[in-house]
Amino acid sequence: MVVEIGPEAAGVVNARLRAPNREQQISDFMRSHPDAMAFLNGRDEGQAAADCAGVAGPDFKLWGLDQEFFGASGYLFEQMLAAGPGPLARAQIEALVEQERAATQAALASGSPFDLFLFKVTDTTLDQAATAIDQDGGARTKALFAALRETRAIYQGSRSRSGDPNGRRARLMKRTLATHFAEAPQARLLMKFGAYHLYKGYNPLGQRDLGNFVAEHADGEGVKSLNLIVAGAKGALGGYAGVGRPVTVYNFDATTGKGSDWRKDVMLARPSNAPASDWFVVDLRQLRSADLEALTPEWRALIRGYDLAVVAPELSASTVLGARDAP
Repeated sequence: MVVEIGPEAAGVVNARLRAPNREQQISDFMRSHPDAMAFLNGRDEGQAAADCAGVAGPDFKLWGLDQEFFGASGYLFEQMLAAGPGPLARAQIEALVEQERAATQAALASGSPFDLFLFKVTDTTLDQAATAIDQDGGARTKALFAALRETRAIYQGSRSRSGDPNGRRARLMKRTLATHFAEAPQARLLMKFGAYHLYKGYNPLGQRDLGNFVAEHADGEGVKSLNLIVAGAKGALGGYAGVGRPVTVYNFDATTGKGSDWRKDVMLARPSNAPASDWFVVDLRQLRSADLEALTPEWRALIRGYDLAVVAPELSASTVLGARDAP
């Protein structure tokens, strides 16, 4: 199962995936490392991964392709020190640990992710640490430090709206997946990512992202791939509410008003006798022979980008593990 978290976060989940107290272990980890992970710290996302592991058997693994989340620096430093770096690198990492602890406490108090270490540390400080790590850090420590800097660069670019952070992120995920393919060429993948990531061709952000990469890879290998988008027509969603804090629940309705979109069309096309709770599947492949220019730009992009569209009539909000109440 390939998911939208970093490789180190995936390692944390994999190590706890089959534990009888899995939720408690993830909750404890998140309280010790606020915002060190996205998505798989959600109760329902974690349960889905655990269910897949139970069905698939002992060979099941999670692959994380993304950059690490913006609170992951403390955990990455722990892993660097555990890798046994030399004295020069260790001294620099331990100094960064102190800065990271102070930044995390400030972020927990304010709730702002921009108070976290990755947004507060300077290039000069990281350059100084990099010099020492290059000298005697060792391969594992160097790789972890490179991951930290790549994560920081992506978030800094997103915050400043400079460079190409979305493209940089997509290229990182493709490289990581290619490495996994090289190590396990016969692996069968179930991928779960945000909708924009899995479009074939160019997605609405103008990126050729993972969905396109996987579809092309499958074609080149002579195997099958299927891209599907799953969305809710209305209901409640949990939104990010601050460092280490519970989600904020808000209602949405994609079938009314200015926020309505293709999901409204699907719901209007439901058979009149369909039970209200039924989910609906649209086979977009059958629509590719139609006159796409007669359709809206949104439908054209959806038909070209996905094979199936699945709409749930109503969603409920999940919760996150290890959340703290705001001070």
